[in-house]
Amino acid sequence: MTSLHPKKLLMTKWTAVKPVAKQKHFLVTKVIEPETEIKPVEWIEIEAVYSKKARRIQWQELRDESVWRQGWV
Repeated sequence: MTSLHPKKLLMTKWTAVKPVAKQKHFLVTKVIEPETEIKPVEWIEIEAVYSKKARRIQWQELRDESVWRQGWV
């Protein structure tokens, strides 16, 4: 997998390998900035394309190819 940087994840498309609540396609809608600039970004918000339901995950989870694929597959 190509290297990911949390600040470049905004509006990227992802496919869940195993559907989450019957949702398969997701879009990163928010990169949650830490309280201080010294701390690194840990969390992002992903939104299901069909239902528009959003949830927060740690951005590093997107590196796990057994759970997520980049793009809409």
